[in-house]
Amino acid sequence: MRQKTFTNRYFRWFVAPLALALLSGCNMVVMNPTGDIALQERNLILVALGMMLIVVIPVLTLIVVFALRYRKGRAPGRYDPNFTHSTKIELVVWSIPLLIIASLGVVTWITSHTLDPFRPLDRVSAGKPLARDHKSLDIQVVAMDWKWLFIYPEQGIATVNELALPVDVPVRFSITSTSQFNTLSIPTLAGMIYAMPGMKSMLHAVLNEPGDSWGYSGNYTGRGYSDMRFQMHGLDQAGFDQWAAGVKAAGEALSRDRYVALDQPSEKVPVMHFSAVDKGLFDRVVNRCVVAGTECIADIMRKDRALDSDNGGMFAPPAMNHASMTMSESMPSMAENAAPETPAAHDHTNTGAPTAPEQQGNHARP
Repeated sequence: MRQKTFTNRYFRWFVAPLALALLSGCNMVVMNPTGDIALQERNLILVALGMMLIVVIPVLTLIVVFALRYRKGRAPGRYDPNFTHSTKIELVVWSIPLLIIASLGVVTWITSHTLDPFRPLDRVSAGKPLARDHKSLDIQVVAMDWKWLFIYPEQGIATVNELALPVDVPVRFSITSTSQFNTLSIPTLAGMIYAMPGMKSMLHAVLNEPGDSWGYSGNYTGRGYSDMRFQMHGLDQAGFDQWAAGVKAAGEALSRDRYVALDQPSEKVPVMHFSAVDKGLFDRVVNRCVVAGTECIADIMRKDRALDSDNGGMFAPPAMNHASMTMSESMPSMAENAAPETPAAHDHTNTGAPTAPEQQGNHARP
């Protein structure tokens, strides 16, 4: 008995306070968003949780009530062995869950379209719509083994494992991967979305608060997965311009040959800066033809389409033939990438490779 008392006191005065102190240092980043999309996702989690608690709390409460009210030896007259049905109980048992399911269905329908990562933003934050003449910041993201490459096509720079964003500026991410399915996860900005080899995912987001945060890979991809992290800097416009100028002034050029060397698997990669990027590099990554002499997916599909057209569509089922035409409708030859880029070149709906289905984006977002 003495040993038990000592153990209880030890837990009460030492273990419990220590556990609380350690938990107080935890930062639930999903519940502390700094971007409007992440804020809406947080609110969606709270709404869904609240609806589920409508069932959970009464059930847990009734367990205690029934245990006390109908326990052995108390009010034996209330026990009715012939009880078989109660319309009131049936109405409560069925109507409340049906109402909750219907409400969750409405919420899911609305938020699935509102938070679609392929959908351009219509506001900077709650109560602050986008200006008509706003300009989005384009960032091209490549998931590598095991590091993140960020290309800023308008600034002509690139970074590894470092992402800088200006506050209150819409950002359009174009996302792909080199060899494995990966997941770009930035909890405080906009949740997560898949990165897939040979395909391009999209993510529209905006950062509303300055400060530093972290992003990481949300999909296991091998031994270097746990260190596949990057730091995100939230800066005002002047601070972002200064950061971009600093990257532009220092660092090497990211040529195709340099990219091939960078693409080799490596772990715990430090931050790297590149002051220049080869024209059309991201498009070549998506089309899997960075290495000299490799034929691009876009050109292969164009040839297949032409061959199929010459043979009256006999080499492919009608559905596949239609899909090939749809995906390659606006595919420019990758040889055109040698020409200087124009502002239109940053329209990432025209990269020449299949774009990831919107359903995949929706699954990954909240």
